[in-house]
Amino acid sequence: MTKSNVEGEGSYKATRRYDKKVGKFVHDRKSEIPRMAKDAEKAIEGPEGDELRRAEEIGKSKARH
Repeated sequence: MTKSNVEGEGSYKATRRYDKKVGKFVHDRKSEIPRMAKDAEKAIEGPEGDELRRAEEIGKSKARH
């Protein structure tokens, strides 16, 4: 089997890079995450909530499943 730069559906390298960065983010900011969640909850419930929900729907509509 020869090595190829073509990875087919998805990119294993990109997935590993993403997972590593998410892990680092969580590790580095684990004490801040509860506050971040509360801030997000307040934003959804506040005046920008409709805009945030629309953005979420747009993001979901473009996701590949």
